[in-house]
Amino acid sequence: MTLDRRSLLKLGAGAAVAVAGTGLLTGTAEAATTLPPVPGMLGDRKANELWYQLDEIALYHPAQEVQDAYAVLFPFLQQNAPDGLPAKWRALSLEPDYPRNYAEFVKPIEPQLKTLSALQLGNFDRFYRGDEDGLVKAFAAFGQGILYDPRRADVESEVHTMDGDPPTGYHFWHCVQRAQMVLGIDRHRWARIDPVLGFAWALQSIARPDHRHVNPGLPREQVRALARYWLPRSPAELDRDFRSTPYPDSTR
Repeated sequence: MTLDRRSLLKLGAGAAVAVAGTGLLTGTAEAATTLPPVPGMLGDRKANELWYQLDEIALYHPAQEVQDAYAVLFPFLQQNAPDGLPAKWRALSLEPDYPRNYAEFVKPIEPQLKTLSALQLGNFDRFYRGDEDGLVKAFAAFGQGILYDPRRADVESEVHTMDGDPPTGYHFWHCVQRAQMVLGIDRHRWARIDPVLGFAWALQSIARPDHRHVNPGLPREQVRALARYWLPRSPAELDRDFRSTPYPDSTR
């Protein structure tokens, strides 16, 4: 099994975003007007920067603390979830003692999950603290593939969206978020973030965006309908949703 950092942290999802109106974020964040223009960029300037910087700190230029977390996390998953973390989570989630059994499974990597939580939430707060609606829209743009960033031409992935078709990284990130929740790592924040991860997954499952060229957005009413379904979802409801592979039942 091969695990890469993009599967874990490109989020996407992660990927993390607040549901509008929940009071999740406070304070102020970096304004789009403070960001220098990027020739050739298409789509919202700040949303592009959010995902660009997440790649920088989680994938391309991680700090030593993050590298140390990966050095423990990935061998643990390879040894203890040989069929992949989503497969392990799904099996445990169907047992009567879930989520306690999942908490026991991920307990050995609790320090590493804390590191990743701080990394991701810090990046989201940097750009969208106090602007929950904007952060939801940034995730929606990510799922639809409407953020084009020429700075990623060197890795042949100019569009900020989840890798793959189907985009299996959403399942991986859900499993990581659920691990953080059952261990009490920023639990309330991730419980509000996970529904928006599902929202982005549904959007990408329908849009099937090109990873190298900007994509047209989905019809506004379709996006709104998906938001009405996904954003109020509870952790238990999201667990049922994410047992569906490779696409959500709601998009079939």
